[in-house]
Amino acid sequence: MQKDTNTSSSSSPTIRNRHRKRSNEVVPDINKANGNHLLVNDKNKYKSMLIRAYSTIWMIGGFALIIYMGHLYITAMVVVIQIFMAKELFNLLRRAHEDRQLPGFRLLNWHFFFTAMLFVYGRILSQRLVNTVTLDKVLYQLVNSLIKYHMVICYSLYIAGFMWFILTLKKKMYKYQFGQYAWTHMILIVVFTQSSFTVANIFEGIFWFLLPASLIVINDIAAYIFGFFFGKTPLIKLSPKKTWEGFIGASITTIISAFLLANIMGRSQWLTCPRKDLSTGWLHCDPGPLYKPELYTLPAWIAYLFPWKEISILPVQWHALCLGLFASIIAPFGGFFASGFKRAFKIKDFGDSIPGHGGITDRMDCQTLKWSILVTRHVRCTLKNRSVHAYHMKEMIMAVFAYIYHQSFVVPQNFSVEMILDQVLMNLSFEEQETLYTRLGQMLQGKIQGQT
Repeated sequence: MQKDTNTSSSSSPTIRNRHRKRSNEVVPDINKANGNHLLVNDKNKYKSMLIRAYSTIWMIGGFALIIYMGHLYITAMVVVIQIFMAKELFNLLRRAHEDRQLPGFRLLNWHFFFTAMLFVYGRILSQRLVNTVTLDKVLYQLVNSLIKYHMVICYSLYIAGFMWFILTLKKKMYKYQFGQYAWTHMILIVVFTQSSFTVANIFEGIFWFLLPASLIVINDIAAYIFGFFFGKTPLIKLSPKKTWEGFIGASITTIISAFLLANIMGRSQWLTCPRKDLSTGWLHCDPGPLYKPELYTLPAWIAYLFPWKEISILPVQWHALCLGLFASIIAPFGGFFASGFKRAFKIKDFGDSIPGHGGITDRMDCQTLKWSILVTRHVRCTLKNRSVHAYHMKEMIMAVFAYIYHQSFVVPQNFSVEMILDQVLMNLSFEEQETLYTRLGQMLQGKIQGQT
């Protein structure tokens, strides 16, 4: 009997350990999360909803102010958010014990980060920087030289970091160091893939930044509201609280919102005019046919029921429907990816930069919308006390799609005078531009004399 007791007691720790290992990754009870239980019946949700809803007001105002201040300030906001995101992601797999044995190793991560930032933003903003300093010949030549050797500078910085990494390799620490090296590069891909397209969209016109990001915000909130009141059918096991009712309701809401918002935003020159330099002055431009309203005659049965016989629609609204469709059906899979990522690493939040809400990566979950995303985060947390990590991947997917769609289906494919002048300013030296100007004048003069 004593032997049986000892055997049982000695084996119990092993059994406990096995249970602990099995319970590391908790599989949510889908029936408990959804089933026939509606979140609307949970009275505790309403208190959190009201408290956090009040906090969104000042953030909405802050985001509106940044939009009003213009392209350069929105870009600066994106950069600041990127830095905080990178900090949280760098710390995600960091081990304090190993780092203490590798002084200066953490600095190497930031070296690669700022090298990538110089490369990405240098390529995007180089032409606009040239346009800004054109009047100052000395400054223009300096900027032109920097642009000419931009890739060489960035590559040299990267090689310096690569050599720095090799020289800091330490015995018995190889696996950790190479793991951190790979993790750093993955972070750079995730952070700068979205930001490069985001900034490119901003300077093509704030419209192409604000509308796609707003659609993700609307889809996110609408999915929760419809799921909150009507959700019963689980959508995907990876995110057991998401429901088909929420998904379908959010899709319809997002597509309708895309059509209506495009009409409102498309009538503002501040939102539609592209920024060709890095100034902050007011923009004036020809809106082009994409933003000029067209009248459509409504069918007789609609005119009979409603007082309108004609409706004014901007051509860009039809493009907005495509963005809304993508934001409704494809972008949510970015959220599912983020859910699986956090489940794989057994983490709830990416950081604690925002007390009570997790990190910047959780709340912005980045792109882009940054402040508007933060607004969404608070609204969603207001509506539902849960982690909102998925926004980053949704915004990244949406930003890339918006840029590719704009370049493929919106931007004219023929060469315009502005495009040719941009290439001349970027690729020719000041002396070569003077030569081109002289020869072009001679050719035009000869053509005029020939016609007379």
